[in-house]
Amino acid sequence: MDRAAVFDVDGTLVDTNHLHVTTWWEAFRQAEHRVPMHAIHRAVGLGSTDLIAHLLGEDRDKEQDSRLSAAHTALYAQYLDRLPALQNVGRLLRRLHRNGWAVVLATSASGPELSALRRAIDADEAIAATASSDDVEEGKPAPEPVAHALELAGVPAERAVFVGDTVWDMRAGSRAGVRCVGVLCGGIPRADLEQAGAGAVYDDPAHLLARLTDSPLA
Repeated sequence: MDRAAVFDVDGTLVDTNHLHVTTWWEAFRQAEHRVPMHAIHRAVGLGSTDLIAHLLGEDRDKEQDSRLSAAHTALYAQYLDRLPALQNVGRLLRRLHRNGWAVVLATSASGPELSALRRAIDADEAIAATASSDDVEEGKPAPEPVAHALELAGVPAERAVFVGDTVWDMRAGSRAGVRCVGVLCGGIPRADLEQAGAGAVYDDPAHLLARLTDSPLA
């Protein structure tokens, strides 16, 4: 396969963004931080440390970071056995695989969370590789997660498309030199995704599948 379709997972393939918002909100609340949910929503897609820094600022007590992250992980773990894949995700990935695309996941999830996400997607036979947070030093919006996904696929940036749902995804893909496709199912407005680098935007994976023949993944 000489072309790669790289996918973010949370909010793009699996309907988890608002679970992350709720569990981060509760983790902050337990640590006596008042962080509005709309601000957390905009930060979803960043790695844990970057998300905390984005929301609490660089002058925060950084010794709290690990406790906040652990609290979020514990709260989110309550949902791992019932994470909902978005409609037609498996069909989309299998179709791309049949069409000659190397399908690679690029996600900040790892360990049990990543395993649960892959179970929800239920298309392992179509997934060539996964670039997780364990594999990179810097998460999105740095280009490293997408660049590592391309290395795993053995495909140059000009032969790849990256699909994601956040501005962090679009910035990471753009910095890695790949074409970017946005989806609205993560809750981020079309204009924000386009401004961050999306060349095309679809409602969700089902919409992308329905329009596949005239999309960047044709």
